[in-house]
Amino acid sequence: MLKILKNFTQSPTSGGIILFICVLISLTVANSPLGASFENILNTPLGLETASVHLRYTTALWINDGLMAIFFLLVGLEIKRELVSGELSTPRQALLPILCAFGGALVPAGIYFAVNQGTETASGWGIPMATDIAFALAVIAMLGKRVPASLKVFLAALAIVDDLIAILVIAIFYSAELHTIYLGYAVAILALLFIFNRLGIRSLVFYLIPGLFVWYFVHHSGIHATIAGVLTAMTIPLATKGQEEPPLLKLEHALTTPVNFLIVPLFALANTAIRFEEGMLEGLISPLGIGIIVGLMLGKPVGVYLMTKLAILLRIGSMPHGASWAQIIGVGLLAGIGFTMSIFIALLSFSDTLVIAEAKFSILVASLLSGVTGYILLSRVATPSNDNEKKT
Repeated sequence: MLKILKNFTQSPTSGGIILFICVLISLTVANSPLGASFENILNTPLGLETASVHLRYTTALWINDGLMAIFFLLVGLEIKRELVSGELSTPRQALLPILCAFGGALVPAGIYFAVNQGTETASGWGIPMATDIAFALAVIAMLGKRVPASLKVFLAALAIVDDLIAILVIAIFYSAELHTIYLGYAVAILALLFIFNRLGIRSLVFYLIPGLFVWYFVHHSGIHATIAGVLTAMTIPLATKGQEEPPLLKLEHALTTPVNFLIVPLFALANTAIRFEEGMLEGLISPLGIGIIVGLMLGKPVGVYLMTKLAILLRIGSMPHGASWAQIIGVGLLAGIGFTMSIFIALLSFSDTLVIAEAKFSILVASLLSGVTGYILLSRVATPSNDNEKKT
């Protein structure tokens, strides 16, 4: 039994399977008599609140802003490792996912704005810009060795930059107020962590405890708190010292299992509890629904594909090792899985409950179609990793 459990947790598809099951459970519960009780649990306040410490938030917010910061810490560690010694270690390789993220954000936003211009839903132009990195990476992980590892790194880097763009959009266009004092505290602590790195301090305690304060101050600055995880990850040392495992790799290995099998599933349960309401189907063919669905399903792959073409044409970027053009389109489709960040922006964009419900349903449909289409395309054009290596 333990061997079966170990094999399951080590399988690249297991995380995606659990994630999909959690989405089904969440949708089922939300549309059952248990829906109200589940919503009450998500809205239950937890934590500490004093005159100087403000850490009392709902269960849902602790999951989205707290636990997901750990997820972003793990992703940041993976990105740094690739930037230093992996697939993104050259400027040409690193520049491509950055450009593609901008293309994959601007084209969907443009499509949405063109369809909704002059309507009461025009303010939701930021909704199709986002990529749900947890779901996108889970889907591509389900393909295992049928896609080159470089493509997975490319999607991870693209999704990270995409989410950072979305976070900046939220901070600039959808946030009521940016608290620069808290932001200044966070920057000061990050500067201290970089100094620790340069001084050769390798104990993770000197990075993770200050990292908690970075999270606290970033959260109170008005910027989405998950960015604190990525920023903290950039300060963790990767340099080797004798036979000792680098701190970055040690932390990455420690976080992988709890993130994939606890944090991300909880995230899915909390954020896909969408109650199907009357008028949702009609909303799919409204300017709001069309803008979201076409933006995510078409705008994302078009933006990613065009920016890849442009980068290679201008010789400022190079294709992920062993990847084909069809696989680039497939990655663009997976980037169209908006889910949580898109829903979050929708909540900030509108106040009408029916409009919010229609937006959520459109996001769910677009994300599902993008994920399924991207998976099918990548599985059909996939080539075993060994074959890719032989060809190159």
